[in-house]
Amino acid sequence: MSAAEVLVIDYGAGNLRSVTNAIAKLGYEPRMTDSAKDLKRARAVILPGVGAAAEAMKNLTRLGLVEPIREYVAGGQPFFGVCLGLQVLLSTSEEQGRHECLAIVSGSVKRFPGALKTPHMGWNQVKQIRKHRVFDGIADDTNFYFVHSYFAAPEDRSIVVGETDYGVTFCSAIARGNLLATQFHPEKSGEAGLRLYDNFLKLALKS
Repeated sequence: MSAAEVLVIDYGAGNLRSVTNAIAKLGYEPRMTDSAKDLKRARAVILPGVGAAAEAMKNLTRLGLVEPIREYVAGGQPFFGVCLGLQVLLSTSEEQGRHECLAIVSGSVKRFPGALKTPHMGWNQVKQIRKHRVFDGIADDTNFYFVHSYFAAPEDRSIVVGETDYGVTFCSAIARGNLLATQFHPEKSGEAGLRLYDNFLKLALKS
């Protein structure tokens, strides 16, 4: 598989190596990039990340990636956001104050209620509330690995395909057309996580 086909966006938000290693383990040749021009020839893009939305948006803006990412997703190209890569898809985040995000998905990123220990870290179940091919071969209520203190709250509930309970029930996976994103880290989630990445890439590169 050509390295140009599967891009992992490097915008200084960490966790890149574990994502690329997971994709490579599946037999693909992922390429890390911070260049907007590379998106023009990508057949699948993965936006990973850990950290805060404000810093992420600052870096994406500095690299000139904001509009290219919006255009890529709007064009119906396969795109997978992971953890912070899900959160920045929303309109705004309340992490460290209110911050504008990519606004690809209407909604906001909210902090877990104060009584809950944060970050929500470790294994937790994902309830598949709507069938989607990215979950093919993955049992309902499978455990995936989480590390986060904030969660995405999309306005359009129909795009939510996975939910998880941690004091509150929150959105842990979304799907809209060729746009997919998870709050959990597939690359840290063992065989189930690898299967989910493989399902996404098979759908993305099937033509």
